[in-house]
Amino acid sequence: MIGVLFICLGNICRSPMAEAVFRHQVEQAGLSSHFLIDSAGLGDWHQGEAPHQGTQNVLKQRGIAFDSIRARQIQSKDIEQFSYLVCMDEENLSGLKKWLTPGKQVYRLLDFAPEQTERNVEDPYYTGRFEHVYSLVEAGCQGLLQHICQERGIG
Repeated sequence: MIGVLFICLGNICRSPMAEAVFRHQVEQAGLSSHFLIDSAGLGDWHQGEAPHQGTQNVLKQRGIAFDSIRARQIQSKDIEQFSYLVCMDEENLSGLKKWLTPGKQVYRLLDFAPEQTERNVEDPYYTGRFEHVYSLVEAGCQGLLQHICQERGIG
């Protein structure tokens, strides 16, 4: 199984959106049996909560399932379990470094969307720009899936 963990600050807006979008793309590609997909937050403020209503709205509009997603805080075991640790922004990347073991690579989601001018997925919890964030997440997830398929020789 190829483990992909999406990480943001509270696991309430961006990373659950990325988890749902990536899972949807993987299912559409017929590759679900190859992947373990999850999300987590650096903080514990929202543990057990469903995604933010703004995230739910953009996912519902596109027919993307999110019902099973609940916020949780990252744990040490996640670092070993997941091959791809994918952060939403530079701040998340910095915050995650204390969890990392030597040699473990971490990515920003938009590293996989070179056509995007932005490198960080903004936090819509503060900006309210869920549609914009969705467009960034969708592009990043598409690029990530293509990267993994090429790297792992699947698809």
